[in-house]
Amino acid sequence: MNAETIKNASAVYFSLLKDKVIDENSEHFQTYFDPEVRQTVLLLADESGTYIIESPKRIQLVVQPTGSVFATNFTHMKEKHRQIETKKHFHLISVVIMSFLATIDRNQAAKVRTKREGISFYALERQINDLILNWESILKAKPTYGEEERIDMKDVVTTWKFMEVDTEDYGVKKGNRRTRIGLIAGAMRLLETEGLIVILDRDDIPKVIPKNELFERIEYLYHDYDRYEMFKKMITTEEDERAENPSN
Repeated sequence: MNAETIKNASAVYFSLLKDKVIDENSEHFQTYFDPEVRQTVLLLADESGTYIIESPKRIQLVVQPTGSVFATNFTHMKEKHRQIETKKHFHLISVVIMSFLATIDRNQAAKVRTKREGISFYALERQINDLILNWESILKAKPTYGEEERIDMKDVVTTWKFMEVDTEDYGVKKGNRRTRIGLIAGAMRLLETEGLIVILDRDDIPKVIPKNELFERIEYLYHDYDRYEMFKKMITTEEDERAENPSN
């Protein structure tokens, strides 16, 4: 491994650290695919607990769930994202994000539709509410539901049920993260910060447009995680029929 290879690999890796993604228009894109540079970048990623996602038009850098020098625990995330007030809200935000991902991670038709039309915050609220009501019904018959999957189902259900139900006067309530729509807005901002979605019509009826980076992350990364597939199954089992028209 010569000095030029190390220099080029470092430039690629630190560009990924800064921007999280390199697309085909970047000067680093072709550099990365030099075999020696690529091998060095992969070594840097592995040693620092990060992971490279390669797709035909983009390279993405993501943090591994454990063992990364860039990993953040709940406390750090709470400091960075003020909308996460308690672990109950953290768990509920996880449900919101997972419900959104499960909606777009279905088939090619669903991907095309959501990329074209997006999903409104209000459609997500109705979808999540139906899901929570179903989980509440299951809990009545099976109080231990969610324990095996390490999901604090009772807290998730209770927290959601006692949150204020928003009207469609979003402009008045968009800053209130204690409402359901406020919680959804906060969850979507996490994805927006990572460059994975675009939020449109913020002051009217906001909706989410997933970016190609998100679909690639789902395809090349999330599908390899058993917990993602487990959580997705818990959500999509009850949502398949309702999700046929998610943009409403």
